[in-house]
Amino acid sequence: MSEIVIDSIKVRYMRYGDHGCDVLLLHGWGQNLEMMAYIAAFLSKDFKVTSLDLPGFGKSEEPYRAFSVEDYSEWLRKFNEALDIKEPIIIAHSFGCRIAFHYAYKYPVRRMCLTGAAGLKESHGPLWYLRTYAYKAAKKVLSIGPFKPLLRKLQDNVGSADYKSAKGIMRETFVKVVNDDVKDLLPRIDVETLLVFGDKDEATPLSQGKMMEKLLPDSALVVFEGADHYAYFYEAERFNRVLAAFLKRDIL
Repeated sequence: MSEIVIDSIKVRYMRYGDHGCDVLLLHGWGQNLEMMAYIAAFLSKDFKVTSLDLPGFGKSEEPYRAFSVEDYSEWLRKFNEALDIKEPIIIAHSFGCRIAFHYAYKYPVRRMCLTGAAGLKESHGPLWYLRTYAYKAAKKVLSIGPFKPLLRKLQDNVGSADYKSAKGIMRETFVKVVNDDVKDLLPRIDVETLLVFGDKDEATPLSQGKMMEKLLPDSALVVFEGADHYAYFYEAERFNRVLAAFLKRDIL
């Protein structure tokens, strides 16, 4: 296990293997490099694999300000330059896929395998919008001095589990992240991409995977029946078999 400081943020990372193409593993929101360890070990015999705790997660330091997805992408560019990672194969989960999309749009990427990929905003019904507007109105009123404690209590009782568990800078980061929509970006990403979705995924539904397959110019979708958002982890052997077939051409 190693540490490096990139753009004033100290992060933990681990490298596996000593030959072949570079592979970069990007975990999901609230996760860490241990979640990707089975993939890393599996690929280490044929690739140079780098896995890391992204800023704000695992044992890495939080960013010095609220990061957007694009900020994470730019930070990742600096990380790759520091470790001499060139044109990597990116394997990512959920939030990590958001970063992968932005990175692949700007910088050379050999290939991508994205599982439970996040990045598309869901459409909502009228009731959702009514609740959202009511919350924003309450937030505006409660932001006035004496009411701020009530605002904090309100914020702690609305939103997703990820939002409620995030604190300080990472809560602000979460808001920026979930408001990032890659719909217009995807058609401009010319990278061969394998999408892996579980048909029981409630965090990033299969419908989003199907939309991504339509929007990405060079992509294919594999569906794991009966699997949820963590298909790559709970069905690791199955996932690695699919991954091995996808990366067969890259083995030197």
